[in-house]
Amino acid sequence: MTSKEFNNEKLYQTTMSIMKRLLEQGAITEKEYCRIDTIFLEKYQPVFGRLYSDISLTFKTD
Repeated sequence: MTSKEFNNEKLYQTTMSIMKRLLEQGAITEKEYCRIDTIFLEKYQPVFGRLYSDISLTFKTD
């Protein structure tokens, strides 16, 4: 992994962590979260982020 790929991965993961928190707080909808994820996947092209993007992170645990 190059330095640029690593940096992009960090930026993507950090951004999506914040977006996940906003989703959990109800500040954004699941549809908005998915759209944001798509935008940032395109922007950062993360190596590992693509592996997780197909996994739903919006399920609720009880």
